[in-house]
Amino acid sequence: MYDFMLNDEERFWRDKAREFARSQVDPAYLKAMDRDEIRFPRELYQSYARHGLLGLRFPKEYGGQELSWVGDSAVQGEIGCLGMAAGCAFVMPSIVGEALHCFGTVEQKERYLGPMLRGEKVAAEALTEPRGGSDFFGAASTARDMGDHFLLRGMKRFVVGAEGADFFLIYARTNLHEKAPPDERISAFLVDRCPEVEVKYLYGLMGTRGGGTGRIVFRDVPVPKENLVGPLHGAGEIFYRMMIPERLTSAAPCTGMMNSALSLAMSYADRRIQFGRKIRKFQAVSFMIAEAITKLDACRAMIYQAARAVDLDLPNVRRLVSETKKFVTTAAWEVANIAMQVTGGIGYTDVYPIERVVRDVRLAQIWTGTNEIMSAMIQHDYFEESLRERGRYRDPERDAMNPDDTEKIFDDADMWRVYDQGK
Repeated sequence: MYDFMLNDEERFWRDKAREFARSQVDPAYLKAMDRDEIRFPRELYQSYARHGLLGLRFPKEYGGQELSWVGDSAVQGEIGCLGMAAGCAFVMPSIVGEALHCFGTVEQKERYLGPMLRGEKVAAEALTEPRGGSDFFGAASTARDMGDHFLLRGMKRFVVGAEGADFFLIYARTNLHEKAPPDERISAFLVDRCPEVEVKYLYGLMGTRGGGTGRIVFRDVPVPKENLVGPLHGAGEIFYRMMIPERLTSAAPCTGMMNSALSLAMSYADRRIQFGRKIRKFQAVSFMIAEAITKLDACRAMIYQAARAVDLDLPNVRRLVSETKKFVTTAAWEVANIAMQVTGGIGYTDVYPIERVVRDVRLAQIWTGTNEIMSAMIQHDYFEESLRERGRYRDPERDAMNPDDTEKIFDDADMWRVYDQGK
């Protein structure tokens, strides 16, 4: 149905990813991940690479295919049916790769981007710290300039892929002046795994298991000067750019999980007999399924819209990707619960994998910026856009019966003006 929104190249890679998900991944492997028997799916990660699916957006010289964001998002939607942890392993090269592609040196791309896309190295991005998550610029980790290297000290947690990572994209404070502006305090670094980097796989996650989520402690790690990504104290610009892949890769794989849960619910509703007929014939059930279908269609359209805006480098991209992350992850949670409701008690068991989808998608509303943070950014950016465009469109306020009514009070001056006029 969505072929008309994709060009031939985008459809080719979408179909290749669909076939990979259909035939190349053993269900037993995904079950072992969910039981935490696999701490990081390196075998699956390397399989993505062997099939040429990693980092499709990046230059061919480093192993990518120079695919559009729209095509990449379509591919992520196909991989998403494998579950959140498998999807995280798939999209992490897109996230870390964005920093390398946009801000990295040629040497950094050759040392990290190429090997990552070939499946030789695994990367993880470390943002959240024990004292806070959303307060990015309040990071307490520090990287002190020691002349010929930086000395990194601090802690990160909830790092997806930490258990399997060979290197990390780390944000740490380098401008230690108390009055330094928040967005001029932080620098970004590529940090290789070494004895001074302590990784612990210690979270009993509700879902998204097997993805290697862990805590990292940096105990005075020497980081070479050439591993600084972008300018010193300039990670604010990197962070703002990283919002694009982080939020689109949170949204796009969700459609795969939504589609899986919906397919299971529809199949069940078409076979389950109650009161002498299939339950899909009952309005209560059919309307729930219709609601889920509508949400899935809306999510795909929203993802492609945001992805196309990124491809065109439009000025309102941050708002669009924030809206997409918020809307799609919320819808995914709702569709997963609809699927469980349609299947009833059996859906609450592990007879069907719907319960795994419910556990997995719940995290999507929290990570890469909670949906409440998305709301804060959406309204802020839209206010800015609206104020800039004031006067370009019809003013609906003039259509009121009394557009100049003195009872319009916005501040103290208006209040006293109305009082004086009414005396």
